[in-house]
Amino acid sequence: MFLTFLYDFDMHISEYFLVFPEGDVQEIKGRLPFNSLVDMNGNVLSLPLPTNKMIVFKVAGIKTDERTGVSETYHFLDLMSAEELLEYTAKF
Repeated sequence: MFLTFLYDFDMHISEYFLVFPEGDVQEIKGRLPFNSLVDMNGNVLSLPLPTNKMIVFKVAGIKTDERTGVSETYHFLDLMSAEELLEYTAKF
């Protein structure tokens, strides 16, 4: 007896990356919202920030490259200054 199995895999791989201002690239778990504030690991920060003396990046651009079976999403980051972060801190 001869069995024939037909497989129809619809495989698609999505990869997500941070691109730091210096050009370094780091893979992350998922897509980030445009203009969100993130830490060095790509975790979205909740507002208000506890202080303006933190290392915080803003997602300034997003680019997706799609090929057969693979999509790569790049999140371009801008480093926020302490002055810029004052706007996102709790005001007492």
